[in-house]
Amino acid sequence: MNADVPLLVIVDAANVVGSVPDGWWRDRRGAAERLRDRLAADGVPGRSGPVEIVLVVEGAARGVESVPGVLVESAAGSGDDHMFELVARAAGRACLVVTADRELRRRVTELGADVAGPRTVRP
Repeated sequence: MNADVPLLVIVDAANVVGSVPDGWWRDRRGAAERLRDRLAADGVPGRSGPVEIVLVVEGAARGVESVPGVLVESAAGSGDDHMFELVARAAGRACLVVTADRELRRRVTELGADVAGPRTVRP
C-alpha cells in the first residue's frame, strides 16, 4: 500500500442513515445530505491523516451532490455492488468500508478492505 495515498473511506449512505430511527424514511435525500454535510465537517472520527471520503447513495437519495471533502456517487443499481466495484478499482490502496451489511462486509474484506460499522461516522 502506498503511504502517500489517502485512506479511501467508502460510506454506505443507506445503511448508515438507516441505523438510527430519526425519521430518515420521510426524506431519504435530505438524510443523505445531512450525512454528507456531517462527513464534510467532521471527517472520520478516530482517523488520523488524510482521507478521501466517498458517500454512495441509491434509490430516492440518488442525485445528492458532492461537496468539498465528500465525493457523492449515485449507484445506478445496487449500492452494495457499486461499493464493491469501488473497492475492486482501488486494488492495492488502503480502503475502509463503513456499513453494517454482512454480505457487503464479507465481499469487500475478500478484496482486502477494512470494514467498520455505522457508528464510526454517526454521532
